[in-house]
Amino acid sequence: MAGIFKAYDIRGIYGTDLTDEIAFKIGRAVATFLKPKKFVIGHDMRPHSTPLFEAMAKGLTMQGVDVINIGLASTPMSYHANGKLGADGSAIITASHNPGEWNGMKICREKAIPISGATGIADIERIVNEEAFDEPAATPGTVTEYDIKPEYFAHIRSFADLKKPLKVVIDYANGMGILEGGVFTDDMFSIDPMYDELDGTFPNHEANPLDLHTLENISARLKAGGYDFGVAFDGDADRAGFLDENGDVVSMDMITALIAEALLEKQPGSPIFYDLRSSWAVKEVIEESGGKPMMSRVGHAFIKAQMREADAVFAGELSGHYYFKDNYYTESSSLAAIYVANLISETGKPLSELVKPIRRYFASGEINSEVADVEAAFARLNEKFSDAKTYQLDGVSFEYEDWWFNVRSSNTEPLVRLNLEAKTPEKMAEKRDEVLAIIRK
Repeated sequence: MAGIFKAYDIRGIYGTDLTDEIAFKIGRAVATFLKPKKFVIGHDMRPHSTPLFEAMAKGLTMQGVDVINIGLASTPMSYHANGKLGADGSAIITASHNPGEWNGMKICREKAIPISGATGIADIERIVNEEAFDEPAATPGTVTEYDIKPEYFAHIRSFADLKKPLKVVIDYANGMGILEGGVFTDDMFSIDPMYDELDGTFPNHEANPLDLHTLENISARLKAGGYDFGVAFDGDADRAGFLDENGDVVSMDMITALIAEALLEKQPGSPIFYDLRSSWAVKEVIEESGGKPMMSRVGHAFIKAQMREADAVFAGELSGHYYFKDNYYTESSSLAAIYVANLISETGKPLSELVKPIRRYFASGEINSEVADVEAAFARLNEKFSDAKTYQLDGVSFEYEDWWFNVRSSNTEPLVRLNLEAKTPEKMAEKRDEVLAIIRK
């Protein structure tokens, strides 16, 4: 069981790290910690997600909690169900893009507010380890089934504003995007689907649009011509990657900028968050569109909390999470796709043309370095770049007139993560190599 309780969720290999017995105890621990009356549970398509659901529900009902079983669901659907049904908490049983032998749980309190390591996962772990459960209830809770899909689909569809259907390739990666794709009606999208059979073994490729290798097949399909854009979902559909009509990958911060632009047309002056690894261009586009740009640290629990605090309408993360106030401050990949489609439809411009003016700078992408002494690496960087403008929202960011970089350490491994951007490709390459040499010294 050691190691399954992570910074943002519970995750491990089914049958060894995460068993039905542990899921039962987690159900009891969640009931002990949250004291919910009504709790939503959904699950992905992995074959072991059903027994994990049954075990967790058994633990919750033993403690007197009424469980609403929403069955097969994407992660965004589970968040929507939590908020819409006025539940006191929720769990989606999924391991997202991890391989088929993995499984896990993303747990929320009321209003789809995520429980992270700092806000409850560590408490749940302690309760499980010490078996410090409340006494079983005199009257056990019930399990009722509820299909959230019709309400979720109708809600997300209400944001579509297309003059005519767009032709779109969608790579479902055999995951829960297949359900999320139910949002798209024929008058919105003519869909050319890829890997649209639910299969928890992920037979075609890993369901992770951050890994560019997984986008090769959808890119080839788009290059054949005749499409408006492409979408690639991750395993539980809380992330999406986008490609333009030429099959070129559009980085996730560029999509954040475009969605911000679309939203600010309707809601001018609104606060919008972008994660600190994003291009300078994202902040500039939000400002140019009349919005209030706000920088967030990395990680969904932090971003959702910051959004609520600032009453932000939207946030985008470089990993492909797109958060909407209109989905209880949580992700909806299908809503992200609708906003991209709305812009293409409204402007009459292809996605490549929409992105061109915001591709203003040159980014290194995230580069990981294994470092024996992380603190020493940070000390060397602080000394070398002591003349920079710095801020410490997440790791340390160093900013100059014509380039910037952020370094963060991993929560779980001796890794330092670098993101760097400059005004010219030459400056980017020069500074990337200089910073990496200092990190890896």
